[in-house]
Amino acid sequence: MEGIEQEYRTKWRGIILENSSMQTLWKRRDRLHLMAEIMEAAKEKQLKTRIMYMVNLSFSQLNEYLEFLTKQGFLNFRIENKKKIYETTAKGNLYVENYMEMSNRLRIAELAEPKSLMR
Repeated sequence: MEGIEQEYRTKWRGIILENSSMQTLWKRRDRLHLMAEIMEAAKEKQLKTRIMYMVNLSFSQLNEYLEFLTKQGFLNFRIENKKKIYETTAKGNLYVENYMEMSNRLRIAELAEPKSLMR
């Protein structure tokens, strides 16, 4: 299998992740990416538990992000039948769009750069 380069392309709810054979498919997600995933998941008005499973975070991690995103105005919630339902705001949608655009531009630039063995 030497010399074979594969491109992995995964599309998760509108966010495209591309990894070369030099990277692992399950690389660590940064905070900006996690916030984009949460807001993308909440576009369809979701319960906290559903977002937790969609984004693959622990309950405590998700609570921290939801609190932050709500305080910053990226998410709203309302209570229906004694349950909190989260929804992405217009500000949150703008963040997701901008994040996707910049992420894709950086990947295109990264792929265009000549590969070097030395860093």
